[in-house]
Amino acid sequence: DSRVPANQIVGLLPGEVFVHRNIANLVVHSDLNCLSVIQFAVEVLKVKHIIVCGHYECGGVRAALENSDHGLIDNWLRHIKDIYRVHQVQMEATSSAQEKQDRLCEINVIEQVANVCHTTVVQNAWKAGQQLTVHGWIYSVGDGILKDLKVSITGADEIADIHRLA
Repeated sequence: DSRVPANQIVGLLPGEVFVHRNIANLVVHSDLNCLSVIQFAVEVLKVKHIIVCGHYECGGVRAALENSDHGLIDNWLRHIKDIYRVHQVQMEATSSAQEKQDRLCEINVIEQVANVCHTTVVQNAWKAGQQLTVHGWIYSVGDGILKDLKVSITGADEIADIHRLA
């Protein structure tokens, strides 16, 4: 969440976390900014962990759930709407609008972990034997609790398991 410094959430000092932020924490295969950040982190900084961290009460997820015209941002939010469509049975089974939004925030993080894992940068790092784990976490702005969604992928052979977790 952009309202809380990333290093504070994970208990690290400023400068110990390399961060990329965007609306609804999306990792899109055509987003050269995001892909460049991942490439720099993996190939230059040689990070060992990539964390996709979403948050509850996400305005992007909330907007994607609305049947309203939000203008240009609707093109970006299309990715969230597609995730909803893929998981529609599960989403429709939720008992409240808040539960639906919270669950979509979690599923979105899991799907973005998969997207990170499918990038050529991460695939090539794994092929080269680089130690790299991609994690999925979610932050509760209300109480400050950081929840591990139990999604930690350490190699290409584990990617298929991600979708079973969503």
